[in-house]
Formats: sequence, C-alpha cells, structure tokens
Amino acid sequence: MTQQKKTIEKKEIANYDIANSYETLHLAQDLARFINENKLFHNIQGKAYVNVEGWQYAGARLGIVPIIDDLTNLSTPGKETKYQALVKLLDLKSQQIIGSGYAICSNLENGKRNYQEFAIASMAQTRAIGKAYRNILAWIIRAAGYEPTPAEEMDYMNKEESSKTEKKTRSDRGPVSLEKANENENEEKLASVKQKTELLLLLNNKLITNEEKNKMIQNINDLNETRVIQAITRLKKVINERDATSQIA
Repeated sequence: MTQQKKTIEKKEIANYDIANSYETLHLAQDLARFINENKLFHNIQGKAYVNVEGWQYAGARLGIVPIIDDLTNLSTPGKETKYQALVKLLDLKSQQIIGSGYAICSNLENGKRNYQEFAIASMAQTRAIGKAYRNILAWIIRAAGYEPTPAEEMDYMNKEESSKTEKKTRSDRGPVSLEKANENENEEKLASVKQKTELLLLLNNKLITNEEKNKMIQNINDLNETRVIQAITRLKKVINERDATSQIA
C-alpha cells in the first residue's frame, strides 16, 4: 500500500501546475536543484544567468514546449550573415499558443566572426527559445535564485574579460581583516527559495499593482531572511486591507 501511494505521488508531481501555489513552490525548488547540479548557468559579473536548457526544463515541467515558427535569413551577401527566429510556446494541455519570442544573431557580433551560417541560424533559434520562455517564466527563475535573462542573451560578454575583472576586484580589496571576516560570517543568509516563492505568489495577487510587483521583483534575489519576512508581512496586510475596502465598496 505504501509503495503504491509513493508511485501515485510521484506521478502527481511529474508535471507542475503553475496556478497551484504548492506545486509552484516545489517547481522553484526543483529548478534551483536541477540547474545547480547540472551547471546550467553562467556567472557573468557576479550574477548567475540560466542557459536555455534550464529554461526548457522549467517549461517541460509545466507542459510548455517551444515551436520554431519562422526562421528568416537577413544576411547581406559578402558582408554579414544574419538570421531572425520566431519561437512560439505551446501548452500541451490546452493545445493553445501561450507565448512567443523573437531573436536575432549575426556574425558581426563579438566572438562570432568565424561562425558558419548554420551556427548563426542555430543561435538565433536558441536565443528565441530563451526569450519566449523568459516572457512567461521569468518570475519562477527569479524564485529559484537566478537572473531572469537567458544566458544566451548575455553571451556578448567576454568571459575572459569578466574573469579578469573579478580577479582584479578581489586583488584591489587587499587582505581582509579578522574583524571584517567575522562581520561577513555573521551576515544574515539570503532569502530561501521557499520564502521568495511565497513572496512572488503574494505579488501575483490581483490587488497588487504591476508597479508594486515589478519594483519588488527587481530586487528579490538581494533580500535577506529578515527583509523577505517583513515584505511578506507587509504584503499580506496590504492585500487584506484592500480586500476589506473592496467588499465595503
């Protein structure tokens, strides 16, 4: 009986429903684990950007798949190889298109001068897939602790230069004093995936304005445990007050 129950539970969480708060929490935790374990992200100037494979994994767990709708050759013979791709997102449950994304790739970009035509066309499609998923899943990637921009959109950054900059920054700091080291050890932990997911679910409430939501989402990965608890408490209070006001009206 126990084994049968476990099997049923496993089937139930094979795919997530983004409208279900319990499953959304588990999806964010699952994403954080999967992306980290498989190294599906790039560190660029101290921030973590998820590769398109990570975005595809998030989409797959929600039953959302990408479809290459159009690939246009915008090349100028002898001067530039350039492609534009359009990707649409299909919800397998409803069989409806629920999102889309455009992207362009050119061999005139930094580091792509020697790319063959098929590679430029492929990168345009890869970027479009990431862009399409970003348009509807950016908040869940935020909740998992990563930046809401696909790594492929950031690949114009020179990794070597980024690495040199980070090394130089560390060397410029000089030796860390014992007092400073103890301060760093006592710094409060950043908000957990569970806390950020709870905050995001509250921000998705219809009584919270887009301006309020966007302002808080921008800084969600910088929140520590105390600040995120304060934000959750404030949001609950605001929602309850606005709900009570609307009922009176």
